[in-house]
Order: sequence, then structure tokens, then C-alpha cells
Amino acid sequence: MAKRVTRLGLLFRRDIHSSPLKQGYGWHHDHHPHYSGPEGKRENRFLAKLPIFFLGCMPIVCAGLGTWQIQRLQWKVNLIEDLHDKLSRDPMSLPRNVHLSSIPSFEYRKVRIFGTWDHAHSVLLGPRTRDNVIGYHIITPLRRGDGASTVLVDRGFVSRDLVKNDPSIFAKGSGSNAIVEVVGLLRQSQTRNRFTPDNNVEKGEWYWADVDALAQHAGGPHVGVQPVLIEAIFDGNSGEASERVAAGVPVGRVPNVELRNMHATYAITWYSLSAATGVMFYYLLKTSRQRRANGLATQIFQRNSSS
Repeated sequence: MAKRVTRLGLLFRRDIHSSPLKQGYGWHHDHHPHYSGPEGKRENRFLAKLPIFFLGCMPIVCAGLGTWQIQRLQWKVNLIEDLHDKLSRDPMSLPRNVHLSSIPSFEYRKVRIFGTWDHAHSVLLGPRTRDNVIGYHIITPLRRGDGASTVLVDRGFVSRDLVKNDPSIFAKGSGSNAIVEVVGLLRQSQTRNRFTPDNNVEKGEWYWADVDALAQHAGGPHVGVQPVLIEAIFDGNSGEASERVAAGVPVGRVPNVELRNMHATYAITWYSLSAATGVMFYYLLKTSRQRRANGLATQIFQRNSSS
């Protein structure tokens, strides 16, 4: 009986050593196809170098983005200086018929115009907020008369509650058919962003200042309406502005530059990331070389010991 068991054990061991699993399909990691041979070693070395490669690219990419922000900073500074120069000039008279192609060159220039309001074609633009109050901006065509074109005037902010409760809100603070003087800033048509709904002209819902559509709503070119938008200026203090909002009188915009300039902060952020990733890359490369040197030293020591 003992001899039979011994003989079965020998046969079992012989079958294991001659089986495909032992010969190269998974019994031992030395014979695994993913770890054996020159191809597997090259693949492992390539995967090990990927983090070093990507980390080495980060300082260059971040430095490039920082330099781009410096260029944007210079562009924004020049733009703000140009706008300050335009706002500091005295109001100019608007031509009888405005050359529409020249509007971008004169944007934010102060203009002085005279005329009568066309309240029948006033629209509410919004909603907007002012000092935590929800409301709208009233845009009303101004008939300049004497052969001059009609232009659009953003008269300013009114409270939403007063708009709902007072149908005569459009005519407040403007007189009936009296000639009025308006000093404002010449502006271009706005660009709708992805978060702003499109205007619904049929329902009278205006979410952004599409000057061409507003001019068409007011009658269009065949009645002398040009797509020219002027934002009325309010020079009073905050107390006067609050009184006007409470009374339902439109409050125009303050004549200042409202442009964010965060490019210096962005540049510092990108340059800091470039420096941090550069230091990380240096230490990672240094550690990798030390490990490689230690591995070679171990192999040499083992060879010398075996010999």
C-alpha cells in the first residue's frame, strides 16, 4: 500500500512539471507571458517612465500658460486705459445718421442727444439686479426728429415689483411728449452666452440686448430706427439712486469701467504650478536614477558573490 501511494505521488509530480500551466501559462510569475522575455521588460520600463514623462511636460505647459496670461494682462491694461480715456472726454454730438461700422471704434464714448420718447415700443430687458433688488432695464426708442434717426436708449434699472403694479412705469421720469436731453455711453450689441435664454419677441421677453432685433421691434429702418444703443448715465449718489428705484424712476449706469482684470492672478498661479511641478519632476527623476543605480549595484554584487 505504501509503495502504491509513493508511486502515485511520483506520477502526480511528473504530470505537474510536464503540464502547460507549469511550462508557461501561469503557475509561476517567471513564466507569465506578461513578465517574461524582452518584450515584457520593455513594456514595464515604458509604463514606469510614463509618469516621469507627463510630470516633465507639466512645468513647460504651465510656464507657457503663465506667459500667455502675461500677454492677456498687457492687452487688458491697454483696453482699460483706452476706456478710461474715452470716459474722461466731454460728450460728443451724435450724427444725424450714425455710420454703424464706426460704432466699435467709439464704444464707451459719451454722447449727448435730444428727442422725444417712443413709449409704445419700450421693452423690459432682464431680469437684472441692483443692490440686491431684482428688476429690469427699460429700453425706449428716442425720436430725435429733424431728419435724424431714432436710436435706442437703455434708460436704466427699475424694480420688478413696481413694474408689475404700475403700468405707467415706462413714462415715469421722462415727461409725456416733452423734448428730453440724454447723456449716455455708446454701446454695441451684446453677445448672448450659453446660460442666457434667447429672446422671445412675440411674448415680449427680452433677456439680452440684441440691438438689431430691438431696432426692428421699434419699427426698423423704414421708419428711421437705427440699431444704435446708448446707455443713459446716472451721476447721482447711492441715496438718490435708492430714491429713484423706490419711486419707479429708471436709474442709469455709473460712468466707470466694469472690466475684471484677473490675469495677473492667473499668471502667478500658472508660474507657481510650473515651479512646483518642476521641483517634483527633479526629485522623481533623481529617485528613479538612484533606484536604477542601486539595482545595478545589487546585480553586480550578486554576480560577484555567485562567482
